[in-house]
Amino acid sequence: MTLTVRWLSAGVLGLALLALGGWFWQQGHEDDGAPQGGEIALPSTHGDFALSSLGEEQLAAIYFGYTYCPDVCPMTLAVVRQALGQLAPELAERVVPVMISVDPERDTLARLEEYMGYFGDEFIGVRGSEAQLAEVAERYGIFWRRVEMEASAMGYTVDHGASLYLVDREGEIRRRVLYSSTPHALIEALRQELGEG
Repeated sequence: MTLTVRWLSAGVLGLALLALGGWFWQQGHEDDGAPQGGEIALPSTHGDFALSSLGEEQLAAIYFGYTYCPDVCPMTLAVVRQALGQLAPELAERVVPVMISVDPERDTLARLEEYMGYFGDEFIGVRGSEAQLAEVAERYGIFWRRVEMEASAMGYTVDHGASLYLVDREGEIRRRVLYSSTPHALIEALRQELGEG
C-alpha cells in the first residue's frame, strides 16, 4: 500500500468517525428542554413556506439537516420517501416532507432544490439566515454545531440531530420520530397522527 493510499484511507476513516461521533453527541443533547414548536415561515424551494399554509388534515414531516451531510441526512430523507411509498395514497398526500437547512452558508435554494429533487418533487428544502435558523431551532429544541475540518476539502461539517418532527398547521409538534434506518416507526407514527391505526 502506497503512502498516498494510506493517507487517503486514514482521511476517509477520520471523516466517518467524526460524523458518527457528532451523531452520538447530538443524540445525547436532543432531549434537553421541551420543544415548543410554533410557526415556521421561511423561503423554500417551492416558494415561501409556512406551516400555517398547510391544509387542516396535513402534517409536515420536518427534518433539520444539510445537503453536504455524508450519511444521516440522505438516509433519513430516503426513509421518509420509503414511508410515503408504503402509506395508503390518501394518507401519503397529506404529508409534506420538509428539510430545514442547518448550513445556510452553503445551502442555497438552488442547491437545496437539486438535492431534494433526488427524493421526490414533493420534498421541500427550506433555508433562512443564521438568526432565523437559531430562532426556529430554539423553539423546536434543535441543537447543531459547526465542526471545522482543516484537512478536508469540505472545510467543515455540521453536527445535528437526526429526529423527524410531525408538525401541524398550528405549529404543534404532534410527534417526534427518532432516527432509524428503516421506515417502520415513521409509518406507524404517521398512521396514528393521520387517523389510521
